[in-house]
Amino acid sequence: MANVTVYLKCDRNVESQEADVFLKDVATLQCTDQQVLAKCKAVKVHHFSEGDQVQGGRSLGSGKKPWTGQAHQQRCVVSVLKIIALMEEACPGITVQSVGEADVVLERVKVPKYKGPKLWCKVALVCLVSFFGTGFTIIAFHNDVGINEVFTEIYRIAMGREPAGLNVLEVAYSLGLALGIIVFFNHIGGRRITKDPTPIEVSMRNYEEDVNKALVNTAGREGKEVDA
Repeated sequence: MANVTVYLKCDRNVESQEADVFLKDVATLQCTDQQVLAKCKAVKVHHFSEGDQVQGGRSLGSGKKPWTGQAHQQRCVVSVLKIIALMEEACPGITVQSVGEADVVLERVKVPKYKGPKLWCKVALVCLVSFFGTGFTIIAFHNDVGINEVFTEIYRIAMGREPAGLNVLEVAYSLGLALGIIVFFNHIGGRRITKDPTPIEVSMRNYEEDVNKALVNTAGREGKEVDA
């Protein structure tokens, strides 16, 4: 296997439903030697113990009791140096070129096979909180800026008389507000207006990157990173 180069591109965050995580699950590999490529893909990167729990991104170990309300997931930070060492152990003499992330955050998530009523209740609760919470925020903002007085003054200047009940400014503003929200969030139901990611998706990706960086830094400081 001398003079065989394997190109390794690791992902930053990997989710697994199995206890054993293999290299093919966490990285993309490229090599001209198909035999070496198959051996590298079959390398076991990490094994999640059934007794291990996670609290705040840190492993508690199998002998400690998890805190109440703990989510059914486990995390582990693995260095790419450890992955390279495992590859060289499985295929001595190879040269590994890493072109991806320096650390991989592994997460084991236990997903229920069937979606029960509990999940649908959570979805309904989130929808209700989002709808009424957003409505209350808009109402509170309009009350702070005195939007009714502004519309009344504009109507008085433009028409030369006091408005009587609902006027065209309020109707146009309400329709424009709804249209602006739809355009800003870039989708109607399940359909996108453009191919660009929505602001929520961008915010979630930024949040995910910040969480991954925090997990890697915490594991490095506490010496819990799986390294070579």
